[in-house]
Amino acid sequence: MIEILALSGGIGGAKLALGLDRTLPPGALAVVCNTGDDFQHLGFAISPDIDTVIYTLAGIANKETGWGRANETWTFMAALADLGGESWFQLGDADLALHVERTRRLALGETLSAITDVIRRRLEIGSEVIPMSDQPVRTRVQTSEGILPFQHYFVKRRCRPAVRGFEFDGVDMAQPAPRFAELLTGDRLKAVIICPSNPFISIDPILALPGLRQALRNNGAPVVAISPVINGKAVKGPTAKMMVELGLPVTTASIARHYGELIDVLVVDHSDDTELPATGAQILRTATLMHSDADKLALAAEILACVETLQN
Repeated sequence: MIEILALSGGIGGAKLALGLDRTLPPGALAVVCNTGDDFQHLGFAISPDIDTVIYTLAGIANKETGWGRANETWTFMAALADLGGESWFQLGDADLALHVERTRRLALGETLSAITDVIRRRLEIGSEVIPMSDQPVRTRVQTSEGILPFQHYFVKRRCRPAVRGFEFDGVDMAQPAPRFAELLTGDRLKAVIICPSNPFISIDPILALPGLRQALRNNGAPVVAISPVINGKAVKGPTAKMMVELGLPVTTASIARHYGELIDVLVVDHSDDTELPATGAQILRTATLMHSDADKLALAAEILACVETLQN
């Protein structure tokens, strides 16, 4: 029975998902992945955040990059570059197999949810991995150079253009994936955990799904968010750069204000001395940097212990 529902982006979220997966009993965790980063490339259906979470939980992720598979080879990309093809988005030889199989199954009419569940079972992952929606939602970044598809901004342009805002194309017509909706409307969860992913591009697309915030409130489970910012710096990725360009202070206080009344607990690194606003959220101070598997397990244990106190 699912007890914990985690909302995750890619690398940062996958780290905590691993800690939760290894700490909770088998079958107690479901990870809902952002699909706003998904796109079609070279004829393949690419789901970067889903794949990062799957590879991480399966123990086959590239630990140096955080994305892709371990022991990867790059013959395909080298040959593609020799032919003058688009090589700006790296697809490893083993990684290609997942994209080929996903694309084949989608063409047969299978849903992204069903395909993702088949893949995680084949890779012997005990926790559920669920796309946020089976309908396409595509993050577009409003920048100083105009509106860019997310992967063009993030990978091709390496986050260089200044950010002005974000839009989630298709979200108004999308619905939470059936299993996601079922978990929110079924028996009360012990907690919903917002992983330390980028709030703007990894978590907001999930929260923007119609009816999602109300479903979280109706479920009644406490919502716990882990801040991706420590003492004015982002733990990973372009979060800090985005906040500066959006006119937001790069502080945990900004993260607290961003999530506002949605969250019941904000997890803050014990070294962060930022004064936090009175949002009503309980503050849990602990070590949030996850350099090693031991760090991931320790943070997961701290969060789950906090969740247990909320149940009493």
